[in-house]
Amino acid sequence: MSANLTFGPPGQEWHYSRTSKTYDLSGSSSSSSPQKLTIAATEGPEGTSFTIAPEATALVIIDMQNFFLDKRCMEHPNGVGAVGPIIEVIEKCREAGIQIIWLNWALTAQDLTTLPAGIKRGFMKNILQPSTSTDSSPLHSYTGLGSDLGGSRGRCLVAGSWNADIYGPLKTQVQDSDLHCAKNRMSGLWRREQALWGVLGERGVRTVLFAGVNTDQCVLGTLVDAYNAGWNCVLVDDCCGTTTKGAKEVTLSNVAV
Repeated sequence: MSANLTFGPPGQEWHYSRTSKTYDLSGSSSSSSPQKLTIAATEGPEGTSFTIAPEATALVIIDMQNFFLDKRCMEHPNGVGAVGPIIEVIEKCREAGIQIIWLNWALTAQDLTTLPAGIKRGFMKNILQPSTSTDSSPLHSYTGLGSDLGGSRGRCLVAGSWNADIYGPLKTQVQDSDLHCAKNRMSGLWRREQALWGVLGERGVRTVLFAGVNTDQCVLGTLVDAYNAGWNCVLVDDCCGTTTKGAKEVTLSNVAV
């Protein structure tokens, strides 16, 4: 039996070495001196690694916004805990020449009139399930996408508002070479018209590294759509966080299968 396996369409093959337990996802490259980067996996079979081509790779950072991370809007210790690791990964990606993409909720007036009922319901918890807590602080309450959060926080996840902006400690890491994509669903790739789809296609990105919040919701939703559309998907586990108990572990296990 051969020590190597090859699968996938021409030019987009994965090459797997049984000996080194390494998946080569770099594919064919038009670069005159293509650089490759091999990274050890933290989930799945022990000792597994994967190789990528930095010029055909992007780090997509999802929903690391004030609404989800700043205490003036929400308590999210796991999300805040991912900030440090994300900064480290950003630095490593810049050194390797990997494109940084910020994918965030940024709703327009048209979005607010066309969002499906199920999407709207997901952001109406405070109306549908009123809190019985004695803490009635309006700082942690919201009544739906587009609703006024009060003060200077702006309308919930509406483009241009403070709450939809990148979380402060991460905003300081943004550079002019970074790209910004808006989304209006849990997934940033739910249809071809989404900005992220066009950006990845235009730049010839084959492999996407995923980070952000929430692991089991917007991060996983975007990753699954990318997976089904044919992109190579890598979930950066310590750069993700969620408010759902046990969900991150289940997501990591399923992604690593």
